[in-house]
Amino acid sequence: MRELLTVSASPHTRGKIDISLAMKMVIIALLPSFIFSVYLFGLRALYIILISIIACIVCEAVMQRMLGKKITITDGSAVLTGLLLAFNLPPGVPLWLPVVGSAFAIIFAKQLFGGLGYNFINPALAGRAFLMASWPSAMTKEWFAPAGGTLSGIDGITSATPLTLLKNPGNYGTPELIIERLNDIPAIKNLFFGEIGGCIGETSALLLLIGGLFLIIIGIVDYRIVLGYLGSFVLLAFVLPTKGNLLFHLFSGGLFLGVFFMATDWVTSPVTKKGRWIFGIGCGVLTIIIRVWGGYPEGVSYSILLMNVFTPIIDRFTKEKVFGDRKVKKEVMK
Repeated sequence: MRELLTVSASPHTRGKIDISLAMKMVIIALLPSFIFSVYLFGLRALYIILISIIACIVCEAVMQRMLGKKITITDGSAVLTGLLLAFNLPPGVPLWLPVVGSAFAIIFAKQLFGGLGYNFINPALAGRAFLMASWPSAMTKEWFAPAGGTLSGIDGITSATPLTLLKNPGNYGTPELIIERLNDIPAIKNLFFGEIGGCIGETSALLLLIGGLFLIIIGIVDYRIVLGYLGSFVLLAFVLPTKGNLLFHLFSGGLFLGVFFMATDWVTSPVTKKGRWIFGIGCGVLTIIIRVWGGYPEGVSYSILLMNVFTPIIDRFTKEKVFGDRKVKKEVMK
């Protein structure tokens, strides 16, 4: 009887797409952004991505061996974690930094909690948050100007990314003029196509959008999280007194990378349909709040991590009613 039972972490859902295939599809969806990042930032971007992926694979295998588990590095989850972590790093970081981030992501955010299916936060984002807290200078200043473009997206300013420039325009010139130029069509075009500086894999909103829509079409990504995230973000970006216009906020930073490829993580997002709407809306609200009033110019990573923590609570209060289930009224004893 023991051989007939399978014990695994929730969610206990089954579909035609297994874990390995799902991971491969997400990696394929990220390939255009991967190729474009190497074009923009050169071989250093390639080195960081490869180092991050290899470090994740090695840490996964070593931890599984130490814990007496089956080694599952061929399922693609470690590769995807390394790729996403590298996509969230500036192209000029020291080459040891992705190794440390990968080790934290796999060991502390994944394997020590039981491995794939048991982790309560996104490992790649946990690795990025750890690096941001430990080496903030390297994570916020090691930017490269992209090939064929400028770091800021506008001519004449070469020491700040678009969101940093919007956050503190007075540090780089006349605030009113800088904000006006950031909101102009040429700057928005640079943001959309990716001819700007930023983290390795977040620059091209167009390529991330194409990859994300591909995942929605084939059923890997749930549209509810995407629409909830983007809908709440767009609404608040339109209503709140932000310096940047709606298109600037939509195409800048790591919004599309987070919306399509990290907030939609099966393990760390809610199982229920209502819960996914709530999760997405919460991510969008937190992202724009951090951008407008937070100390950091970008809030995608922390918003998703915070909502990851609330996922079990969201699932608990949005669970579907069991068919045929009814409440039994207790008779009052007289």
